[in-house]
Amino acid sequence: MDTHSSINKTQAQARVNQIRAFQAELQLLSEQGILQLDDNASQQIQRYHQAVLQQLQQSQDIDLNAQASHLSLGMQIVSFLGAVALAASLFFLFYQYWGYFDTPLQVGILISAPLLSLALVSWLQRVDRTGYYAKLAALVSFAAWVLNIVMLGSIFNLPASPNAFAVFALYAFILAYTLRARLLLAAGMLCCYLFIGARFGSWMGNYWVSTGEYPEHFLLTSLLFFLLPLKFKQQRYEGFAALYQILAAVVFFIAVLILANWGSVSYLPWSHGVIEGLYQVLGFVCSALLVLYGIRQQAAKLMLTGNVFFALFLYTKFFDWWWHWLPKYLFFFLLGLTAILALLIFNRLRLVVQTAAKPDEVANV
Repeated sequence: MDTHSSINKTQAQARVNQIRAFQAELQLLSEQGILQLDDNASQQIQRYHQAVLQQLQQSQDIDLNAQASHLSLGMQIVSFLGAVALAASLFFLFYQYWGYFDTPLQVGILISAPLLSLALVSWLQRVDRTGYYAKLAALVSFAAWVLNIVMLGSIFNLPASPNAFAVFALYAFILAYTLRARLLLAAGMLCCYLFIGARFGSWMGNYWVSTGEYPEHFLLTSLLFFLLPLKFKQQRYEGFAALYQILAAVVFFIAVLILANWGSVSYLPWSHGVIEGLYQVLGFVCSALLVLYGIRQQAAKLMLTGNVFFALFLYTKFFDWWWHWLPKYLFFFLLGLTAILALLIFNRLRLVVQTAAKPDEVANV
């Protein structure tokens, strides 16, 4: 029997789905009289598959059927909502009774809260095979860490600094890679955006609090995050590579979309019309390249992200060109024709991809 200790949960779930699809197809072929296996061969295949499924479930805690998969999705949603609720509860608990404590007790509570929650995360990680409870506690621990930094700064009247976001990001990344928690990875990335953007704004002569007023602060960080999975592979961490690239692409295109419509918030020393035109072209080109990259890498979510933002750039231009002088029925009629044209183009690409696919690739789909 092949071992499955080196594969991640996504690969294990794909293996389970492959086995279930094989069993369903084998049963269909048997019912139609196309393929008939003797009892010995059928039992050997069934025992092999049962052993593989049992090993995968024990090592990766994957879902063996559609009902279990639906329940897992529900558990993920519930654990997220529970983490948000507990973090909010911790936040309001601090503010409700904070004034009743003297300074030494306040400092002690702030220091002990993230340490105790981190100890809880460590204990749950050992006893909870599913990982849901450990990830929930990790989100609460991250909230306690943020409160710790913010409240200590308030107690000792320390000046506000963007360096706090670097500390938040470091703790989020540590928890994310320890528990393979994508939500904490996203939190760490957002903190990095704020830290790097604030530092860049300070270098440009602006107060760091106004970093969000200049979208160009986030362009370089988005590029770095997008390229990071290409340099440092993330096979051991399920969904991390996709999250890096998708979140980086979303932040990048939102920044470019803002600059394409409001050139006044750019650092570039040109007229607003030239700046907006430059970023409009950049948005079209980069979103189209992202679609092609998603097709090449077979990354459906990246391709969808490129499609969405290409449509947003296209429709905002349509609005600028035609909204004020075309009748509304004609404006929306043109939008509908554009959608039909996009369908024709994507269908053509789909046929090209299917034609170019090798027979073994088609069989694996």
